[in-house]
Amino acid sequence: MSSAPIVRHSLHESLVAPLREMILQGELRPGEKVPEEQLSERFGVSRTPIREALKVLAAEGVLQILPHRGAIVARITEEQIEELFPIMASLERLAGLLACQNATDADIARVRALHERMLECYASGDEIEYLRHNRLIHEAFFTLAGNATLSAFYQQILTRIHACRFVVRKNREHWQAAVDEHTQMIEALEARDAMRLAALLETHVTGTTVGIARAFIRRIDADAAPTEAAPAKPRARGRRLSGVLTD
Repeated sequence: MSSAPIVRHSLHESLVAPLREMILQGELRPGEKVPEEQLSERFGVSRTPIREALKVLAAEGVLQILPHRGAIVARITEEQIEELFPIMASLERLAGLLACQNATDADIARVRALHERMLECYASGDEIEYLRHNRLIHEAFFTLAGNATLSAFYQQILTRIHACRFVVRKNREHWQAAVDEHTQMIEALEARDAMRLAALLETHVTGTTVGIARAFIRRIDADAAPTEAAPAKPRARGRRLSGVLTD
């Protein structure tokens, strides 16, 4: 009897996923230096596998490794927004079409429950939990689509645009618009209206999310630009960009 080969993963390979997740969740923010020593303590490993894992993320475009500075979380540019967001919109559109075809009633009920919880977070102003459920809903569409290759492409693009998935605090108008769009998506899924859900997802990404992403980048650039009256001053360590909401 033949047996399947045992797949052995190196230590640094096991670190890539949690480090990527820290970036996607905003623990490590665009433009910040990756704290290798703190990560070593957190994961209970030496700095060598941490550095090897960071090289993998740099190859994905998530990090930049700079001479004498170490790894920096990459910042997305407006050019990258123009390049990547239409791809993300197309992936989400296809996921919506397939989800309506493949989802069971129980599947749809679970997505509705996520949406209801997201609305509760919106009402209470809990941005962190709002974001988490928002992301779970988008990932659910890809899960229901039942296409592993599509889901893999989605995760790759999501990682590339991390800087715009965890951006400065939305104003109330943007936040309300995003919530309203999500409500329409859930209604389309429940009606199994594939074309409507596909169109809503595509518009959601190319409209609301892109607009917030551009505003985020312009604000970062404005903060970083020196004024004519005086050179730019380094930011106080306590002044962090507040968190979270994208779509």
